[in-house]
Amino acid sequence: MSKKSDMTRRNFLKATGVAAGAAALSGSILSVTTAETHAAEMKHSAQLPSENTRISPKGKMFFTNELEFATLSEASERIFPKDENGPGAKELGVPFFIDNQLAGAYGYNAREYMSGPFFKGAPTQGYQTPLPKRDIFSKGLSALNSYSQMTFQKNFPELKDADKDVILKMCESGAIPTEGFTSAYFFSLLRGAVLAGVYADPIYSGNSNMNGWRMKQYPGAQMSYFDIIKSRNFEKIEPVSLADMY
Repeated sequence: MSKKSDMTRRNFLKATGVAAGAAALSGSILSVTTAETHAAEMKHSAQLPSENTRISPKGKMFFTNELEFATLSEASERIFPKDENGPGAKELGVPFFIDNQLAGAYGYNAREYMSGPFFKGAPTQGYQTPLPKRDIFSKGLSALNSYSQMTFQKNFPELKDADKDVILKMCESGAIPTEGFTSAYFFSLLRGAVLAGVYADPIYSGNSNMNGWRMKQYPGAQMSYFDIIKSRNFEKIEPVSLADMY
């Protein structure tokens, strides 16, 4: 082999070695830079705006009947009313949370077996109806209004709070006529959805301004407690939403 070829090979190996080293070095620098950037972003995300300035986006995706949505709003408020501890369901955006959930997989029972045959089940057997949850909510809210009209000659949203409670108690007991499901089952779904909307991450349109979490002093979606884990003091932490991670 000629000296010229040998030198060329050596030069090639030297060049590739330098390139590999440079790549490794640049990778290390990039990792450090990325980590520093991520840390800065996390620090920035922890500096939340005041609780009076954070607004979660709201918009209906399922309900087109205004009376149904108004009934949902008023029923949600009676289940989780505003009091001295904090805001109620309406102020927390719970009706919009439920509306958005009914428009998606939850409303379609996407993760549940929904084909026949259908038989009357025992109370301990859970979901035993061919109706998806979105239909149960629509029919259930309509049943609340029909029963309100029959009892008080007014739609549910027009009733006094005490009368709304009477209707909801009748619903919870299973006394309100419904077709394809019991009013008691509808009430259990409604109550569960209300509580989910109060405490869900605001990215899902409920728990406005994280006030549901604030009432429980829950810190939310904290990515780390590294800076306070060794603290011997009680640390009061402002809650963080998943939306703050983006």
